[in-house]
Amino acid sequence: MSSFLEKTIARARQSNKHVVLPEGSDPRTWEAARQTVSQGIARLTVLASPADVPDEFDQASVTIIDPAASELTEELADGLFELRQAKGLTREQAAELILNPLYFGAMMVKAGKADGMVAGAVNSTSDVLRCALQILKTAPGTKLVSSYFVMDVPDCEYGADGVFVYADCGLVENPDADALSEIALASAASFEALVGEQAQVAMLSYSTYGSAKSELTEKVVEATRLAQEKRPDIALDGELQLDAAIVQAIGASKAAGSKVAGKANVLVFPDLNSGNIAYKLTERLARAEAYGPITQGIAAPVNDLSRGCSADDIVGVIAITAVQAAD
Repeated sequence: MSSFLEKTIARARQSNKHVVLPEGSDPRTWEAARQTVSQGIARLTVLASPADVPDEFDQASVTIIDPAASELTEELADGLFELRQAKGLTREQAAELILNPLYFGAMMVKAGKADGMVAGAVNSTSDVLRCALQILKTAPGTKLVSSYFVMDVPDCEYGADGVFVYADCGLVENPDADALSEIALASAASFEALVGEQAQVAMLSYSTYGSAKSELTEKVVEATRLAQEKRPDIALDGELQLDAAIVQAIGASKAAGSKVAGKANVLVFPDLNSGNIAYKLTERLARAEAYGPITQGIAAPVNDLSRGCSADDIVGVIAITAVQAAD
């Protein structure tokens, strides 16, 4: 187990938070639940029909709720109707929608019956986040909901002993300069909250300090200016090529005088194409652990999973979700 995950699990244990897993139809959920409970990471509710519960699973270790037969269903349906009636949702539609485990789980969080939710092993990112935004809304003062991956690269001298935040790799497709600046600032806060070290934020491009000029590079230059203007206290610089961002000798050569070049631990990609490719490349070629996509900007922790995730991946995101809920 990586040092980052060990520390995160230790913090999650201390927080004693309650996380709901709405995808009880998937065997990975049950294996993750078993590991989570055995390690004391969080209290869990799994949403599942009786037929989905494995015969060998210790049902006393978690709360199991079937939305189709729960005493909570009517209460949560009423709450969903109150939230969405102004958008045209009828009571009958709310009663039907609450049977969807994603909506049931998100309403549990909204009603204070759980502290966070983890889903995405079965459901798409768009389904998970649409539900979360409809029910939980954005956090106060938030202009943009975005996502990031925590990348833990073994035997790596870069970043925070191999730990990085990559953003945005899962949600915002083609942010403009202002949106990119918001992603950078949110990612800096997320890194510091989870890793406990100062964020060093690199605004990535195929250019360093004007070595090339185009509409693409100018977006990153403008995003850097906006982010520095909004939060001059954060160590943030750009535009930087990846090697200049993380390798000290190259950073010193290409971006002399930069306070970030050569030691970045938060990598902000100019669009979803580059971010998603980069995290998958790092995961496969460097054998890195990839935790996420973790959302930032929602009023309560709701985190997505890759549909190719393992049970171990789910455990890691549960621990991160519990830590987020404690902050």
